Amino acid sequence: MLGPLASLKVLDFSTLLPGPFASLLLADMGAEVLRIESPTRMDLLRVLPPHDHGVSASHAYLNRNKRSLALDLKQPEALEVIRLLLKDYDIVLEQFRPGVMERLGLGYETLKAINPRLIYVSITGYGQTGPYKDRAGHDINYLALAGLASYTGRADSGPLPLGAQVADVAGGSLHGVIGLLAAVIARQQSGQGQHLDVSMTDCAFSLNAMAGAGYLACGIEPGREDQVLNGGSFYDYYRSRDGRWLSVGSLEPAFMKPLCVALGLEELATLGLSPQSAQQKKLKEALKTEFEKHDFAELSALFAELDACVEPVLSLGEAVRHPQLQARELVTQVPRGDGSSQAQMACPLKFSEGLPEPRHIGAGLGKHTDQVLGELGFGVERIEELRRAKVIL
Repeated sequence: MLGPLASLKVLDFSTLLPGPFASLLLADMGAEVLRIESPTRMDLLRVLPPHDHGVSASHAYLNRNKRSLALDLKQPEALEVIRLLLKDYDIVLEQFRPGVMERLGLGYETLKAINPRLIYVSITGYGQTGPYKDRAGHDINYLALAGLASYTGRADSGPLPLGAQVADVAGGSLHGVIGLLAAVIARQQSGQGQHLDVSMTDCAFSLNAMAGAGYLACGIEPGREDQVLNGGSFYDYYRSRDGRWLSVGSLEPAFMKPLCVALGLEELATLGLSPQSAQQKKLKEALKTEFEKHDFAELSALFAELDACVEPVLSLGEAVRHPQLQARELVTQVPRGDGSSQAQMACPLKFSEGLPEPRHIGAGLGKHTDQVLGELGFGVERIEELRRAKVIL
């Protein structure tokens, strides 16, 4: 089966998380993705624990369905290979700091001259312009500068490091894919490609959807635990008697009433929408007291039968086994290449026509080098010459 993006061919120069997660989505949807990897500089994801059958589980997941070409971009012969690839691969995804690709002879203007239809996606921490464009950063830094961390966490303990990489994935990966596909649609009309500048900080800033709108329009600066959705109301997590947690999001009266009735607090149901902090505190303290009277299993069973927007906080293992996630087939088996398979998170997008079955886990460094060069017309002797010269692995 061909996926909806089967017509796209992507050269992926990225490493770590943002670029690889973006190209994983593209590959899962049928795009042909060729990773261009350094034969001398190890991708951190290849050694990141935990390991399964000697392979990093993160690398095996993030780079499934992609081929790997090990190519030393600092050698002139490597540019010859890239130029030949650009005849067919008209999308480039890169994640270097601004200026690195230009110094390698692989900047947008240079490659555009070879293929005017080229769509060139650059994912960086701070973008291609501005005083921070050359500055190093990680997910936690982008969230801090984008303002998101200022109203996330507890008032008495400060911001919390999030378990998921929000700026990397929601900022870089997802916005990168959205922009890339928009550029593909534009190219269908104009015949021309373009350069897409994706800043993870910019995109994280745009995730201030509600708080940002309130500040810019009304001048209201959000703080920790002073907004309806960040712990400033009953909308929060509550501990059970045995130390587990449940989430309560019963914002509407239709959900607040069954919550309060179930806990014997029916007289407090009208406080859910109160704008008064004192009433919100009263409701929150009452909920806290009642939740702490019951064990996690009892509360989970109780609210499983109610439409009250109350759900247990599950461990990852519990989430994998949850009937809703199982019904949605969010875990798939991906071939390792040795006849066995590895369990991985499946592509979450559901198409009525379906998606191709996963082909293989993340490939070994340079696994497809000979295959790709052969497709470009390189003979066995020429390939061995390049290998001896350490242009390829």
